[in-house]
Amino acid sequence: PSEEIITLMWSFIVSIYSIGGLLGSMFAGYFLVRFGRKKAMLLTNIPALLSSVLMGLSRVCGSFEMLIIGRMVSGVTAGLALNIHVPYVGECSPQRLRGAIAITASTAIAIGKFVGFALGLREALGVDALWPVLMAANALPALIQLLTLPFFPDSPRYLLIDKKDKEGCIKAVKQLWGDGDHTAEIDDMMAEQKAINGEKAKSVCDLFRDRAVRWQLITLFLVSSCMQLIGVNVV
Repeated sequence: PSEEIITLMWSFIVSIYSIGGLLGSMFAGYFLVRFGRKKAMLLTNIPALLSSVLMGLSRVCGSFEMLIIGRMVSGVTAGLALNIHVPYVGECSPQRLRGAIAITASTAIAIGKFVGFALGLREALGVDALWPVLMAANALPALIQLLTLPFFPDSPRYLLIDKKDKEGCIKAVKQLWGDGDHTAEIDDMMAEQKAINGEKAKSVCDLFRDRAVRWQLITLFLVSSCMQLIGVNVV
C-alpha cells in the first residue's frame, strides 16, 4: 500500500478508540442499573481481555482488521470502566474522603499514559518484534481486577437504595470503613432512599429540561468536548 493509505490506516486505528469509548459510555448507565456497580466492573474485564487477545495476535495472524477491532473494543472497555469506576469508588468511600478518592481515576489514567509511553520506547517494547506484547498489556490490570474485586463488597448506596438490602449495606459499610460509628452516613443514605422512593429515573433529555442542573450539564459537556477536540489522544 501507498504511504497515504498507511497513514490513513494508522489514523483510523488511533481514532477508532474514541468511537469505542463513546459506545461504551452510552451503555455504562444501563450496566450500572442492570448489574450493579461491582458486577458491572467485573463484566468490563471481558471486553478488556478480548481486546488484548485481538491486538496481541494481530501481527501473528497478519491481520490489521484484528488490530482495528481490538482498538475499538478497548475503547468500549475504557468508556464502560471509567463511567462505572467513579460511581463505585465514590459510593464506597466515606464523605470526608469522597472528593480525594474520586480523583483517583484521573490519577490512574495519567499514570497509565506515562507507563504506556515509557514501555513504547525502542529501548523497551517499541520494536517490531515486541509491540504486540505492548498492545496486549492491558490484560494485566484486567486480570488483577478479576482476582481481587470479588473480595470487595458492592457499594453501600447501591445495596440500600437499589437493592433495598439494609443489612447488606451495613455489612458493606463495616467491611469498607471499619467498625466505627457510621450512623450518620447510613442515615443520609436512608434519607436519600426516602426522597427518591418511587421517582422515575430521568433521561438525558429530562436533565437538560431541568433548570436546576441544565447549566451544570452544559458546562461539563463543553469541558469534556474541548478535552477531546484539542486532539489529546493523538498527542
